[in-house]
Amino acid sequence: MSKYILIIEDEVAIREMVALALSRAGMNLVHAGDARAAQEAIATKVPDLILLDWMLPGISGIDYARRLRRDELTRNVPIIMLTARGEENDRVSGLDAGVDDYVVKPFSTRELVARIKAVLRRSQADGEDGLVELGGLRVDGLAHRVFVDDQPVAIGPTEYRLLYFFITHADRVYSRGQLLDHVWGGNVYVEERTVDVHIRRLRQTLEPFGKNKLVQTVRGAGYRFSVIA
Repeated sequence: MSKYILIIEDEVAIREMVALALSRAGMNLVHAGDARAAQEAIATKVPDLILLDWMLPGISGIDYARRLRRDELTRNVPIIMLTARGEENDRVSGLDAGVDDYVVKPFSTRELVARIKAVLRRSQADGEDGLVELGGLRVDGLAHRVFVDDQPVAIGPTEYRLLYFFITHADRVYSRGQLLDHVWGGNVYVEERTVDVHIRRLRQTLEPFGKNKLVQTVRGAGYRFSVIA
């Protein structure tokens, strides 16, 4: 089935360039020039992925990404940030806001399509089959949901992938590089610091339920998930 992509970008030329590239790649693109138009598009049909510009009329892309992550409709929709800001701190700010990936302007449409396909593959891989329970956490792979004592946990897509990998590979230590290979995919360029950002977000997600200490730092080695302190 053709993927439904929402681009939130106020520059018409960029929207048209992306539309042509995604059409050639067999994807459907819907346009939004600002956050209000984006909300109307999402209300009509929830996209499979959102391309979000860093700078939007009336609101920053970072703030809007946070709003999307709080919204039940878009909480699990992957987001790729389109940005002219390539500095590491800016990229980390985007990751902290719940963005899954970023593409720095000016970008080639070939790179953008490759990034979209990679993020979609990762999000589709989230739906592993069956239930996994450990340490009071229950992950329902088919429903893509996480529970603590029957309480649903609001969790972002990247944090979900990390948690699913950890809970199905408990008590083993993984380096940042290994986590990048297993969770993000070996053919995707992502900096190792990205792992630290999402580990922190995963712990923050689990902290209200008292489960943040299950995700442990192993000094000089990496991270592990364990019920043993």
